[in-house]
Amino acid sequence: MTNDSLRAAGNFQLSDSGEVLKLYSEVEERCLDFLMRDSLRPFVPQYHGLVTRGEHCYIRLDDLLRGLRKPVIMDCKMGVRTFQEEELIKARTKASLRTDMYQKMVKTDPSALSAEEHAQRAVTKLRYLQWRDKTSSTSTLGFRIEGIMMADGSVQRDFRKILTLAKATEVLLYFSGSHVDILKAYHSRLLALSEALKSSLFFRTHEVIGSSLLFVHDHSGNASIWMIDFGKTTPVPDTSELQHDVPWSEGSREDGYLIGLTSLIASLGQAISVAPGSSRTAVEQR
Repeated sequence: MTNDSLRAAGNFQLSDSGEVLKLYSEVEERCLDFLMRDSLRPFVPQYHGLVTRGEHCYIRLDDLLRGLRKPVIMDCKMGVRTFQEEELIKARTKASLRTDMYQKMVKTDPSALSAEEHAQRAVTKLRYLQWRDKTSSTSTLGFRIEGIMMADGSVQRDFRKILTLAKATEVLLYFSGSHVDILKAYHSRLLALSEALKSSLFFRTHEVIGSSLLFVHDHSGNASIWMIDFGKTTPVPDTSELQHDVPWSEGSREDGYLIGLTSLIASLGQAISVAPGSSRTAVEQR
């Protein structure tokens, strides 16, 4: 279903029948069960129920890479924040310190840390997540590129400086090899997703946090995009519906998912317009 090189391999296994087994999460399982009955079903991996292996329970999902030869994969984390509002509340009442996340911040930007944080050589997880969102395209574009795996298996993760639409377009051209047909396939898929989201009961009634769009293609031109990772996606109260296209303020539960989707569609449009063999006019008319 997804690429273990971009994720924690221990959370995934392959079944004998070729399905991907993802370590069980009650939150994610509930989302997938709902999505199988929603207009978004064509955009998520098919969910086949649960299976137990040894001491662990797994979610059974279609392998999204099946049939692709030497797939090229990109993981885009969607939305204007990647932490739940519940994490804010928990952080204010009981926050554990993380030395590993302190080290990541020190390596990237030591000036972002306070004197107290340097002294204790640790930060809370929420502090790290907020810093990561604020200093990445999560805050500027509503999505951020988490990682890319090329056909040769090489993985790239350092996209923190990709803060503008122009820079994101450069990455999309690199990722696609500037193949206009692949870019157009991705563009069409996102436009179709945008339409499906408008009629989705799931989308209207869920706060979508930490979810990704997985871009996959191979040299033959097979290309698609899938919504994945719903472990932090939770329903809002029965009386609420989210807009998904407005900035977040604490208590609103808005996630900005559509802000990121709009940015991605625009960036792909730009990439198509400059890719060899494309027609700028045709793109501008869409």
